[in-house]
Amino acid sequence: MPENTQLLTVLEAAQELRIARSSVYKLMSRGELKSVHVGTRRLIRRSDLAEFVASLEAS
Repeated sequence: MPENTQLLTVLEAAQELRIARSSVYKLMSRGELKSVHVGTRRLIRRSDLAEFVASLEAS
């Protein structure tokens, strides 16, 4: 997927994090990973994904 893509699907975010799609939904429901609604879809901003990874590195 191109690096200039601003919004990622749940599946794309899961692939980048190398975790299950269901785990991404859990992170979003707990508020650990921010997401936006576009119509009926839940998408993750690339910047929010990077922020989440940075928070893991700080732990």
